Amino acid sequence: MSPDRNAPRFRVRPPANWINDPNGPFRWGGRYHLFYQHNPHAPVHADVHWGHASSPDLARWRHHPIALAPTPGGPDEAGCWSGCVVDDDGVPTAVYTGIGHHHTGLGTVCLARAADPGDPALTEWRPLPVPVVAGPPADLDVVMFRDPFVFRYARRRWALVGAGHADGTPSVLLYDCDDLTDWRFAGVLLDGHDPVAVDAFGDKAVGWECPQLLVTPGGDWVLLVSLWDGDPRATGYLTGRLEESSAPALRFAPRTGGALDHGRDFYAPAVLQEPERALMWGWSWESRGPGEAERAGWSGVLSAPRVVDVHADGTLRVRPVPELNSLRAPEPFVTEPGTGTRLPDAYDLTVTARAATTVRLGEGLTLRINPGAGTLTAQCAGRPAPVEVRVARGAELNVRVLVDGSLYEVFADDRATVTERIYRGPGEAPELTVTGAGAAVTAWELVGPPLN
Repeated sequence: MSPDRNAPRFRVRPPANWINDPNGPFRWGGRYHLFYQHNPHAPVHADVHWGHASSPDLARWRHHPIALAPTPGGPDEAGCWSGCVVDDDGVPTAVYTGIGHHHTGLGTVCLARAADPGDPALTEWRPLPVPVVAGPPADLDVVMFRDPFVFRYARRRWALVGAGHADGTPSVLLYDCDDLTDWRFAGVLLDGHDPVAVDAFGDKAVGWECPQLLVTPGGDWVLLVSLWDGDPRATGYLTGRLEESSAPALRFAPRTGGALDHGRDFYAPAVLQEPERALMWGWSWESRGPGEAERAGWSGVLSAPRVVDVHADGTLRVRPVPELNSLRAPEPFVTEPGTGTRLPDAYDLTVTARAATTVRLGEGLTLRINPGAGTLTAQCAGRPAPVEVRVARGAELNVRVLVDGSLYEVFADDRATVTERIYRGPGEAPELTVTGAGAAVTAWELVGPPLN
C-alpha cells in the first residue's frame, strides 16, 4: 500500500491505481466479499476490471486476485462495469454491465459464475460468453442503460437497471429474472416525472445510475440512485412501499426522499441486504486534480460500511456499522473539549453538542454544530461554500467523524452524512480544537492491521 499519509489504510481500496464504484457486496463462506471497479494499470478511469477484497468482520479486509477482466471479443471487451453478486442455487454469480468499444452509454447485462463455490475466497470467476440482456427495450428510446441490481420480492427474483431516455428523463427499469439466464422486461419501476422524486432530487439528472433497493426491518423499502448529469456529484434516496401491480409488474410508491449524502465526494453506493439490516458502501473520488492522483499512484477509496434504516417520519437513518468500533485503540486520546491535541492519520471522533459548538480538525475541516437550530455546517479548506445539513432540533446533537487519511465521513444524529476528501500538506500536523458549553468529546486512534 502507498506510504502517502493521505492514502486511507483501513477502508477498501486497491494497493495502487484506480478504484470507483463498489460492486456486489456479498456474504459467502463466513466472509464478507466486496468487489469494485478497478483499473489495475493506472490511477485513471479506463480498462475497468472488478477488484476484490474480503473480511470476516467488516473492519479488517484483505485483497484477492482480480475477479473479472474484460474478455477480448466478448460483450465486456471494453470494461466490466457495475453490478451485483447473488447466490444462484448455491453458485455465487456476478451480474454486471458489459461494455463494448462503441457502447455510447448502452451496456449489456452479463453473468460470471464462481468457478469453485466451495472456495471461501471466491478466487476464480468464469464469465458467460453471451449477455443475458443485449440492450434496452427498443421502444423506450433509452440512451443510458447500465448497472443491474438483483433483489427478491414475493418469492421471485427481479432486477433493476439504471436508465436515461432521449428526452432527458431518468428512470429505473424493471426486469423479471427469476431465472438468471432468462430476463424479461417488466416495465419502468419509477422515472423522473414522479412528483416525490422531483421534490427530492430536482430535475437536473438525465439518468439514474446504480439503482439499489433494500428493505428495512420495519418493512420500509428504500430506493437509492446516483444522479447522472454528465458531471455527477450527487446521490439520492426515496423511501416508500414496494407492491405488486399490473403495469409494471411491481410498483414503487415513494413517500419521501432527499440527499443520500450531503458531501461532495460520495457516489455510486451499493447495498448488501442482510436478514436483520442493510449495509451500504459508496465510492469517494479524489477532489484533488488528476495530475496529483497520477503522481501519487492511486485514486479513489470506498467509504466505511454504513447501516441503512428509516426513521418513523420516513427519512433515512444512516450510521457506521458497529463492527468498526473494533478498530479503536484501547484508550481514547481525547476525552474532553480543549485545544492543541495533535490528530493521528486515522481516528474515530464523537462529539455531543449541547449548545453551539465548533470542532476544528486542523486547518482542513471545521464543523459548526447547533442543536437548538438543528444544523451542522462543514467548511472545508479550499472550497468556497460550506455544506449545511439540517436535522431535528433538540437539547443535544450527536456527531461522529471517521477519518482515514484523506477520507472524512461525518454522521449527524444518524440523520445526515457528509463525505469529503481533505489532504494534508508535507509536514502538516493538524490539531483538534473543540469549543462549546457542555460539549462531550471522545476520540480514538484507529489501530490494528490495515488492509493488506
